[in-house]
Amino acid sequence: MREFRWFWAAYGTSALGTWLAFGAFPLIAIQVLHAGPAQVAALSSVGALAGAALAVPLGPWVEFRRKRPVLVGTDLVRFAALLTIPAAYALGVLSFVQLLLVSVVVAAADLTFRAASGAYLKALIPAEHLLAANARLESTTWTTTIAGPPLGGAAIALLGPVATVVADAVSHLLSALFLRATGGGEPRPEPRPGARPRARDLLEGWRFILADPALRPLFLNTALFNGLLMAMDALLAVLMLGPLGFTSWQYGLAFAAAAIGGLLGARLARPLAARYGSHRVMVAAGTLRALWPLGLTFVGPGTGGLLLVMGVQLGLIFCCAVFNPLVATHRLARTTSDRIARTLSAWSVTTRVTTALLTAAWGALGALLGPRPAIAVAGVLLLATPLLLPRRPAPLRE
Repeated sequence: MREFRWFWAAYGTSALGTWLAFGAFPLIAIQVLHAGPAQVAALSSVGALAGAALAVPLGPWVEFRRKRPVLVGTDLVRFAALLTIPAAYALGVLSFVQLLLVSVVVAAADLTFRAASGAYLKALIPAEHLLAANARLESTTWTTTIAGPPLGGAAIALLGPVATVVADAVSHLLSALFLRATGGGEPRPEPRPGARPRARDLLEGWRFILADPALRPLFLNTALFNGLLMAMDALLAVLMLGPLGFTSWQYGLAFAAAAIGGLLGARLARPLAARYGSHRVMVAAGTLRALWPLGLTFVGPGTGGLLLVMGVQLGLIFCCAVFNPLVATHRLARTTSDRIARTLSAWSVTTRVTTALLTAAWGALGALLGPRPAIAVAGVLLLATPLLLPRRPAPLRE
């Protein structure tokens, strides 16, 4: 349908911009501002946590508004905020504080966009087509993951350290234009109960998730799995680029090549669900994805080590790409229309905060034990995450 094609174009454009600029802020902090390790760590962790804190009250605010204007607005906020970086760089007044503030604004806008986009997608697409739509978005994510970082690295080499930030800003502007083109057929949300926002609205998303017998285990599983996996990735970068002596292009190649598994998994999610049932495939993929990361403990130097990383990441990403669209569709199907934005906001905020905290904790553990033992501890804990998956399908809410 025409409206989804414009939405898909907006999603793909924004995703490509994000991956083009992957790692741009730490790079600018190091190369332009000569920031130290503590400042670079703060840029990632403090920016994410502060952005999540700002996004919490925005979930209830989004809930009772039409979602398309919110999506356009958050895209324009990201465009304007990101554009201040190259402007300040050109004028010679760029500072670390500005980088940090922009990272906070962009993080809050990202989370708000995620909450609104899920609600908008449910209003835009008939229920029977949601899995196909989510699978296409998942495929787009992995396509931009493959293409974005190498293109971004080339742009930085040719045009300077802020080139990809400009590209990211422009991608959000284009996304806003594409979203405008989807049309204005979105139904008006139900009015907010009472004249003013209530404190309980801030917690309604978490309350809804934790009260649902199918969403609660998926929520806990997703937050813990993503947090531990990202913590492992940070330590793996230290291990590969440090003691094991891999070059940066080899490190990038290991992940870019493995992302092909994401394209394959996203394409197979729908036919697998049609043949074996969505719940069975979701639980199987969620279980299998937890088995792969422990293999990263055994990475060694040379070609063998590089092939091991590529193989483990390929299997892991394939399983994640099957799992993710099924979870996204299941979450939309189980969430009532009057709580979608708050539920998705609570989900995204929790995942973002858990990832930041676990990454910081495993950074400390890696400093204490070394990167390889810390990776092993995370891998063992990931083996327990399938215990949080729902064992049987629960009936949908009315």
